[in-house]
Amino acid sequence: MMIRTRIAALAALIPALCLGAVHARTGPYFNGVTTDKVVQVHLLEGWRMGNGRHMAAIQITLAPGWKTYWRTPGQGGIPTRLRLDRGTGVHGMRMHWPPPQVFITDGIRSIGYEGGVILPVELATATDGAVAIEGRVDMGVCRDVCLPVTVDIKGILPSARRRDPQIVAALADRALTAAEAGVGAATCVITPIPDGVQVQARMQVPPVGANETVVFELPDPGIWISDAISQRQGNQVTATADIVPADAGPFALNRGDLRITVLGQRMAVELNGCTAG
Repeated sequence: MMIRTRIAALAALIPALCLGAVHARTGPYFNGVTTDKVVQVHLLEGWRMGNGRHMAAIQITLAPGWKTYWRTPGQGGIPTRLRLDRGTGVHGMRMHWPPPQVFITDGIRSIGYEGGVILPVELATATDGAVAIEGRVDMGVCRDVCLPVTVDIKGILPSARRRDPQIVAALADRALTAAEAGVGAATCVITPIPDGVQVQARMQVPPVGANETVVFELPDPGIWISDAISQRQGNQVTATADIVPADAGPFALNRGDLRITVLGQRMAVELNGCTAG
């Protein structure tokens, strides 16, 4: 039986974008340590790409022993959410997420980064010139306890095309696509449960290394998804999770919206959508 434990975050972390000059709002402290001594956030200005988009990055540096979280943090984490509040000549963005680590603390799983991470941000621009941006990042940083952190940012992204090697390295450190990993299409069996649905996915995935973890995601952040229970037999991975919408009732799950990521210490593989099993 799947045990569904919903752990509330310390704060409602709204999508945000952290770029440019950093100003950390006055926030909580732990044992006299303020958040600005725990986490530092810097802009890597990046470059204008040939397609007109701009590749920048958020560099997050954490004090020893502290960690922050992936886009899907597990039941024991606080998600990192990004939002561009205002922008001149910017009409969209895409985050590129390096594969995270999986942490188990007191039997509770969380997913994120220890020591820091560089998060590339790809911006869709409407100008060939410099781009002014303003926004914020809401995130959680954790050691023995978790602290919500908000950082306000504003800056100018130049139109230069010289690549930043740190961002290039972060972009290269990514989950493999199904085609790159030699993975076929995933199949999913959807079963109604009293407050939503249960999904069981089967996929042929080569071994990804120790601490293998499967993560299910949907575009709507208001839909709760349990930690997946998974098992492997050779190259076949089977993973099961409960999915509960905001109204806690049965709903029609679009299999094409389901993103499945298989994480391991050696590599990560990301599959987009599944077919009826």
